[in-house]
Amino acid sequence: MPMQRKPIDLTRLGTLRCAIAPEPRLDMDGEVRRDRDGNPLWVTSVAVRQLESRTVDTLDVVTPLKPTGLVEGGEVKITNLWANDWEIDGRKGVSFRADAITPAPVSVPAGPARGSKGDAA
Repeated sequence: MPMQRKPIDLTRLGTLRCAIAPEPRLDMDGEVRRDRDGNPLWVTSVAVRQLESRTVDTLDVVTPLKPTGLVEGGEVKITNLWANDWEIDGRKGVSFRADAITPAPVSVPAGPARGSKGDAA
């Protein structure tokens, strides 16, 4: 079965959080795996809460560059996520690759404007 890349529509997923900080992706001999360009590969576990339920899935997402600034439990943004079907020696599965994983922009909740009535000065 040839490997098939399938793009993932991130708008259909719920909140994405860093479950386990980035680590080098290792081969069976304990060596760091590299992509075709020679870049070391990194794996980050990302927790995904489904929008329509209380279900949480964890995806191990591989990136060609080490994600920086991630905090376990912190919300993340994934750029260009793909699912890849694979089969090796009778085993089958799905792996996930992305161009990048970055901390999600922090949104500040709207509150009363400064200087409005009711502010303690």
